[in-house]
Amino acid sequence: MDSFKQARDFLFAHANDYKAAHAGFRWPRLDHFNYALDWFDTELATGESANRLALKIVGGDAAERTFAELSAASNRLANGLRALGVKRGERILLMLGNVVPLWETMLAAMKLGAVVIPATTLLNTNDLKDRFGRGRVRHIVANAADAGKFDGLDPTVTRIAVGDAPAGWHRYADLLNGSESFTPDAPTRVTDPMLLYFTSGTTSRPKLVEHNHQSYPVGHLITMYWIGLRPGDMHLNISSPGWAKHAYSCFFAPWNAGATIFILNQPRFNARDMLDAIVENKVTTICAPPTVWRMFVQEDMKAWKTSLREVLSAGEPLNPEVIEHVQGVWGLTPREGYGQTETTLQIGCFPGQVVKPGSMGQESPGYCIRLLDGDNNEAEEAEVCIDLNPPPTGLMRGYQNDDGSFMPLGQGAYRTGDVSTKDAEGYFTYVGRADDVFKASDYRISPFELESALIEHPAVAEAAVVPAPDKVRMAIPKAYVTLASGNEPTRDTALSIFRHLREALAPYKRVRRIEFADLPKTISGKIRRVELRQTEEARAKAGTREAAEFREEDFPELRG
Repeated sequence: MDSFKQARDFLFAHANDYKAAHAGFRWPRLDHFNYALDWFDTELATGESANRLALKIVGGDAAERTFAELSAASNRLANGLRALGVKRGERILLMLGNVVPLWETMLAAMKLGAVVIPATTLLNTNDLKDRFGRGRVRHIVANAADAGKFDGLDPTVTRIAVGDAPAGWHRYADLLNGSESFTPDAPTRVTDPMLLYFTSGTTSRPKLVEHNHQSYPVGHLITMYWIGLRPGDMHLNISSPGWAKHAYSCFFAPWNAGATIFILNQPRFNARDMLDAIVENKVTTICAPPTVWRMFVQEDMKAWKTSLREVLSAGEPLNPEVIEHVQGVWGLTPREGYGQTETTLQIGCFPGQVVKPGSMGQESPGYCIRLLDGDNNEAEEAEVCIDLNPPPTGLMRGYQNDDGSFMPLGQGAYRTGDVSTKDAEGYFTYVGRADDVFKASDYRISPFELESALIEHPAVAEAAVVPAPDKVRMAIPKAYVTLASGNEPTRDTALSIFRHLREALAPYKRVRRIEFADLPKTISGKIRRVELRQTEEARAKAGTREAAEFREEDFPELRG
């Protein structure tokens, strides 16, 4: 644990000096490490931080827990799970919202050496059947209200319900009645499995990503550094349980720093209520996806006088005009970060750095990022790859095959599937998923660049650009647009957007078609452009056109 703390303290010491942090950071060398026992219990739940808030939930299921309270509760839970037969290496599917038992179960599973499969409460029975089979689930912890989703699935799996347990389920509350003293059955090796994620899958069924007892706990020291967290901070990360970003910033990064995790539970996201909560609870650091920032900027943000010190965005690129708006009203610059379920933070704009709007920043300390083409040659615009000589601690073990074996990470580099450019100062700019970038009239088109131009228009809330088949140009850019509140999907609205794009984009990049529609998304909130591309291909073959679609040629006003 000493080397873990030394690495953390090195990053604290260089909190606003990226160059020094990047040059001097070294991953701690560990053979055995159990985050819950060796860090949370030993460092955070003892001494002066023991009675500091570790978790604060407001709204639904409101609760507060100190580090000492979570340590004791997770010990009791670990003993209760052990009594039910949970063993080291066995897999627990954890399907809970932002409630205290989620954090207690994560800690207890680590103490036991069990492997957690995080799952969103949005999953249906078919999704769960897939996770049961490929994930080799032996135990479940879920909300009682979701128990019916598990009907008909493997009856040998231990079922634990938070709330009123139905027949055949154990009551979670009963597992907390045991001893607060926990003794592990063996030391935990850093290479032991700890988490198994099913990725969100924008193009195919989810892949299985395994992380061990150092890749996420130790790897997220870099996420902590990127956020700019300090002991005692109140950190808000707007993310749903079940996805990697929740582990990034609602678990490891804040607790690596000794900060408080803050949660506002809402039945449906409401920007005004979230801004109120940020002020009332003196939130100091926030990370939110671009969708949330775009909702914030539709409010009169000047009306909220916050305690914020650091504001961040992740998940997808944040549009430059949103960054400029936040700077104007709060005097804070949203900093971007780039990572994956498979990794911790690979690229980011770190505290004290100059933010280049549109750029996702520079390579993280502890990572070596290369842009490689299909022949593994360095290129100015190419796929983001992680050098594996040596592999960074924050990288997954690999993708698990259905038979339980693992795919190799690659020869010399791990490929992310994302395309980026890199400038002379080492700043990376996201271009798009490798399968989202397309050609129109032999020009390469980045959907993100066109989408950024689209949302500059006040009527546009969200947009997704895909290629529409065209007999002359092979493909032309088409935008699917979700309108901001108060705007109607009319001809006049389409004309206004087309005119805006003519001013904002070079002729070869112009969006030639607009369709007003809700955007299809994965259950983690990522836009499924693959579904929109398939829709365009099917319509081209059938020769059909939707009533809500508007084309440039429909508007004589645009000619000339």
